[in-house]
Amino acid sequence: MALTGALLLTSAPVAAADAVRDAQWPLTVYDAEKVWKTSQGEGVTVAVIDSGVDASQPDLAGQVLPGKDFTGAGDPHEDNLGHGTGMASLIAGHGHGVNGSAGVMGLAPKAKILPVRVNVTERAANDPTGGKIDTAGWTAGVRYAVEQGASVINLSLDDSSAYPGSKAAKAIEYAQAHDVVVVASTGNDAGTVNYPAALPGVVAVSAVDQGLNPWPKSNTGNVTVAAPGVQVTQADPTTKSGYAVADGTSGSAAYVSAIVALLRSKYPDLTAGQIVNRLVKSASFLNNKGKTAPDKELGYGIARPGSALTMNIPAGPKEGPLAQASPPTSTTSGSASKGNDGTNPVKNEEKSSSGSIFLIAGIAAVVVVIAIAIVVIRSRRKGGNNGPGSGGGVPPQGTGYPPQYPTGHQPYPNAAPNQGYSAPPGQNPQQPNPYAQQPPYQGQ
Repeated sequence: MALTGALLLTSAPVAAADAVRDAQWPLTVYDAEKVWKTSQGEGVTVAVIDSGVDASQPDLAGQVLPGKDFTGAGDPHEDNLGHGTGMASLIAGHGHGVNGSAGVMGLAPKAKILPVRVNVTERAANDPTGGKIDTAGWTAGVRYAVEQGASVINLSLDDSSAYPGSKAAKAIEYAQAHDVVVVASTGNDAGTVNYPAALPGVVAVSAVDQGLNPWPKSNTGNVTVAAPGVQVTQADPTTKSGYAVADGTSGSAAYVSAIVALLRSKYPDLTAGQIVNRLVKSASFLNNKGKTAPDKELGYGIARPGSALTMNIPAGPKEGPLAQASPPTSTTSGSASKGNDGTNPVKNEEKSSSGSIFLIAGIAAVVVVIAIAIVVIRSRRKGGNNGPGSGGGVPPQGTGYPPQYPTGHQPYPNAAPNQGYSAPPGQNPQQPNPYAQQPPYQGQ
């Protein structure tokens, strides 16, 4: 595992707190001052499952709840890496000084942070083996966060042990079943989306730079949305100044967690799935021309808090637009796929192909049953029986549809421009899809 906000740029330290605010380019891009007139995340608890959150950091004073330490050290407010504090500052920092004009301002400054401290080691820039994480610790932390009333969980981490059917995956399913939005970073090694971000229903977030272009090191594939993650200024109690600048999908996940907090505050009656619906429906590719949703780098687009809060978007089904976890089977549950790192190596295109095979097989089965029924009916008519034969009916329409795709990465449709979302589990693919993607909106 590695915390995914890697590559702290200590060669460009931030010297003064007002310079910190000036360096927060995502606030400018998001027109945060205007966003905060609609929502500031009040009444929402965001669980940050990470290296701990320093509650004494000036920009977070009063925002950090007691939380829990799963490392055995007993203090969730201790952060020896600085990573968890950095994520918390991007979510709920309120600055300090006169009118809070200095330091880091989070995108949801009135949200509360629930610190869940777990054992992690950060991936070094020159360490190809990556960091390590206590899987059991953060898994227990997810369940704890749900029990404490968090409605958003931020997982700026990757762990190959969180494959479908694992205990970690079950914990995330538990959170989703309790109406919690789970947000995770896709990863920083230019590979495919890591677990737990790759799990069904998780909001997988990639990073964009100041030009709103995809960050080349973002992991790609089943991305939900993108957000700022390059040259991001954040709190860091391990540096002399108390701040640092970082590249990584950790920061982009934190920004999306903040957007979700804004939405949950303004729309408390919407389910987690309906909140995600607003998130993806309001996303846009902006200056990334030629892309269609879902895109392997940007998913449904760059998350936009102002649009997500104010656009006229129907609530949609309670389950939301993201694929849900399939029930485990005796042959797949609890075991990793064939990759030696515990992740699923099958490409999206391959899964789309396998889905087509299932569909063809299902249709063929229906044709065979209909043919047999016709033969039986003709046979009985020849024998002088003009009444309906018992057991000779045609199966109900729709029973030839394929089973659910294997758990893990859910396949994207081979989308034409403005292609709709794939139908949620249980929805007849021939019926109108309530989550049809609209042309991307411009602006924030």
